[in-house]
Amino acid sequence: MAHYSRLYTIVLDVPAADHDATVTFWRGALSAPLEQVAKYPEFHGALIPHHDLVLLAQQLGDGAPRVHVDIHTDDLDAEVARLEALGATRVERQDRWWVMRDPAGLTFCVVLDRPGTLTDANATRWP
Repeated sequence: MAHYSRLYTIVLDVPAADHDATVTFWRGALSAPLEQVAKYPEFHGALIPHHDLVLLAQQLGDGAPRVHVDIHTDDLDAEVARLEALGATRVERQDRWWVMRDPAGLTFCVVLDRPGTLTDANATRWP
């Protein structure tokens, strides 16, 4: 079954001690509000002005700061399988997304988007 996907989110993963400073910095750097996400209070995010990308600052429980990307899709199983065929591996299933690693070991997420959000105008349609 055909499905859509697109790169949609840049996520800044930062330790708790640095989270507020990171949010303040990126609010100013991008002139974006970076508001707290109601359902996920460890996230602050905003649509990047003049782009079709979201920037999220995620407060980590532990670990070093890093950046990862999120691919949004309308069919989570199909997109994860497509990326596995390219060499990605599954790490952990979360609420509505999979944490994965690319062939070099870099972490990224595949996120199930709201129905009807992805179209020929803003995403790639995969056979």
